Amino acid sequence: MSFPLLTATAALPAIGAIATAAVPAARRTAAKWLALLFSLGTLVLAAVVFLRFEPGGDRYQLTESRAWIADFGVRYELGVDGIGVALLGLTALLIPFVIVAAWHDADPLETKSTRWRPTQGFFALILMVEAMVILSFVATDVFLFYILFEAMLIPMYFLIGGFGDRAHAGTDESAAAQRSYAAVKFLLYNLAGGLIMLAAVIGLYVVAGSFSLSEIAEARANGSLEMATSTERWLFLGFFSAFAVKAPLWPLHTWLPNAMGEATAPVAVLITAIVDKVGTFAMLRFCLGLFPEASKWATPVVITLALISIVYGALLAVGQRDIKRLIAYASISHFGFIILGIFAMTSQGQSGATLYMVNHGISTAALLLVAGFLITRRGSRLIADYGGVQKVAPVLAGTFLIGGLATLSLPGLAPFVSEFLVLVGTFSAYPVAGIIATSGIVLAALYVLVLYQRTMTGPVQESVRSMPDLRARELAVAVPLIAVLIFLGVFPKPLTEVVNPAVEHTMSDVQKKDPQPEVEAAK
Repeated sequence: MSFPLLTATAALPAIGAIATAAVPAARRTAAKWLALLFSLGTLVLAAVVFLRFEPGGDRYQLTESRAWIADFGVRYELGVDGIGVALLGLTALLIPFVIVAAWHDADPLETKSTRWRPTQGFFALILMVEAMVILSFVATDVFLFYILFEAMLIPMYFLIGGFGDRAHAGTDESAAAQRSYAAVKFLLYNLAGGLIMLAAVIGLYVVAGSFSLSEIAEARANGSLEMATSTERWLFLGFFSAFAVKAPLWPLHTWLPNAMGEATAPVAVLITAIVDKVGTFAMLRFCLGLFPEASKWATPVVITLALISIVYGALLAVGQRDIKRLIAYASISHFGFIILGIFAMTSQGQSGATLYMVNHGISTAALLLVAGFLITRRGSRLIADYGGVQKVAPVLAGTFLIGGLATLSLPGLAPFVSEFLVLVGTFSAYPVAGIIATSGIVLAALYVLVLYQRTMTGPVQESVRSMPDLRARELAVAVPLIAVLIFLGVFPKPLTEVVNPAVEHTMSDVQKKDPQPEVEAAK
């Protein structure tokens, strides 16, 4: 039996979570280093997965299959395609930066309402989320994926509700109440979507007789799987509703600004750059793969919702006074682009959407983590409490600017490539939708540049006059992320050559071909 590389990649952070939680309470620093060590080990294994993956090979590679719950036809079945390997790499890449950025976020506090913060538990929860997300990207059994899809909510709930942002205007009691509200809202929204999905998962098994993606695809290919049109559409809606909540797609997005606003900046990165990508990834793998006809049937509505997300999220970002809520609404707009690219059902659109998932994760991590360093120094999330920071902390201001420029998809930075592909793919199939989506680019430039102007330029406010610049630990977070943004901005080939064959498989599932350009005959 070959070495179970995918299992090992997911198991290592899970083992790290247990080991970190078991470190004695007095040895907080040791727990941090242990968590970082396990996350770096996971990154090494993810790199091996990426290098062993053959873009021109089988659709699912490094496969593993074992009986699990035999009476119900559930198997422990894993396999990675080009889209999954890209997102697995993103997850493994970002977690070490999240841990380093959160180095002091769970240190003990001495306040009236909080006497201690379990540091070991905080970092253990981060590693547990990493394990579940990685496994969800490689699960090819629908029931196994569902369990992971729901289980990752538990550690995220505690990370949001138990380890909130310390830069909160108000009393400890009001801060705790708002964190609790944000955590409960996050949990209820996602659980509601998950329960609907559970009904659809059961319905799929009744119709197909299997939870295995490969068995369902084989049955569809040989004609032994017959699914009535109405049944396929209902099952699609069950899956899509859960993924739309996770994504988050308008109007199921309202939990995200609360969760990101109340969480620490590293946990906010965990939410929007990593966990939420499971939703858009699942749209490609499960909605389009299992229900191709229903996906085409729902395309006009989904594209409309994606366009609303793009414009609505950007407009609300423009009007925000809270730095982290602004980034949250910007992310809603960006997820609209990702979903638009998926359901444009062109190879450029879906390649762009997959690249967008990766590039958005990196750019949002860079911007959010630097914003977190800024907020920690001043003790406030309000934009009005800043001004003139670039004069006292030029490196902080510079890295913040690059993260912001990546968010607005400046040419030369990674998100530009993905946004360009999404728009090209959308224009070729749905020109009007492409035109409307372009307005999101203009609004992105507005909210990013206004944010930078109000916080970093102008007269130096007295409250930031003694603000220190980025320290070595913080530079170790910001500089590599910026380097990756620049590298993928000028040389995206390492990702595109892995992603494109997987997109061809998805296009084949839905039996779609790229629209041919109309060329006027020469006179």
